[in-house]
Amino acid sequence: MDRVTIRLALAACVVVSLCAGFTAGADTPEFKKLRRTLVDDVLKPAGITDPRVLDAVANTLRHEFVPDKSREQAYFDMALPIGDRQTISSPFIVAYMTQSLDPRPAHKVLEIGTGSGYQAAVLSPLVKDVYTIEIVKPLGTTATNVLKRLNYKNVHVKIGDGFQGWPEHAPFDRIIATCSPEKVPLPLVEQLAEGGLMVIPVGERYQQTLYLMRKKDGKLIEEALRPTLFVPMTGRAEENRAVLPDPLHPRIVNGSFEDQPDQQKYIPGWYYEQQVRRVSAGAAPEGRFYLHFHNDEPGKRSHILQGLALAGDKIHEIQLSAKVKFTRVVEGRDPDEIPKFAISFYDANRKELGTRWIGPFRGTKDWHSISEKFPVPLGAREVIVRLGLFGAVGDLFYDDVQLQVTPAKP
Repeated sequence: MDRVTIRLALAACVVVSLCAGFTAGADTPEFKKLRRTLVDDVLKPAGITDPRVLDAVANTLRHEFVPDKSREQAYFDMALPIGDRQTISSPFIVAYMTQSLDPRPAHKVLEIGTGSGYQAAVLSPLVKDVYTIEIVKPLGTTATNVLKRLNYKNVHVKIGDGFQGWPEHAPFDRIIATCSPEKVPLPLVEQLAEGGLMVIPVGERYQQTLYLMRKKDGKLIEEALRPTLFVPMTGRAEENRAVLPDPLHPRIVNGSFEDQPDQQKYIPGWYYEQQVRRVSAGAAPEGRFYLHFHNDEPGKRSHILQGLALAGDKIHEIQLSAKVKFTRVVEGRDPDEIPKFAISFYDANRKELGTRWIGPFRGTKDWHSISEKFPVPLGAREVIVRLGLFGAVGDLFYDDVQLQVTPAKP
């Protein structure tokens, strides 16, 4: 199902629901179909193989966990703003984290959430009890009401500091965090049962790694899973980070792709990579290495992303540049599925302010330079840079990706 069809189906679904006077919590055949499409066309091809996790996603009403204005996008594989500078995680990352957690029916799970309740809802049918701490009070209140209304009887909600855990219900067989601290908080280590697993994103604000950690002899043995980007913890813990982003001087990390991949073969500095390889065959325009995106199935994902802080009130203009080559590139299932060099702007509440791009790229063309300047929205506080085929078919090559800014006049 292409994105245009999904949008139309979702819009029709919302209209029908409202006109029919459905109560909150109602499902529809259209929503069920969209969830099945999400499972079959996104999650399975991306490596989610646990049938229990796939069933949990297929049966969880994600449209109930997003604001009404975002329901049309509820079953896209994307994070969505839910207010108070927080987002609901994308279905893929929720499924990936849940699968990595290896949940069992007898388990008691602690989940540190940002306010939607969606991750707790997906976990609910897989374990005995879910104790979820929502870190933002207004969102936590909403999540509590939604979970109660949808009859998630084994999900218990607390609003408070996620770093402190929930000691009166410890130890927990599993702990999962959907917001990112700079390092693992000690109370969470203490509250994880011996032999238990924790899945948590850790690192600098825009350079995080998702870790799977097992507690052995009272200590955590960590395994890096993949680079990622999550919303931060809030309050003092976020303000006291040792390394803070510099929104006045954003720069692309590893834009020439010379940095060595990690143990899992992921490309440093970038995240959510799909169908892309770091290669050195032939002459690279810059250094030795470059990226090769390949896709032979229309609509299938082939991309890589990077997030950056950006002070839109202090920066007037942004310039993107790169060296690009493409071979036999044709659009995917619809005209939108075509390669672009894109940048998306977000405000302080992580609401999208617009996307700009260079391209699209079609056909065959040898290495050449591309560059374009774009005005920065005044309210922009973050950007996501996107490279890839975006559903198109063919081969695409990138090197020497750069971002430069022009300060606003005093």
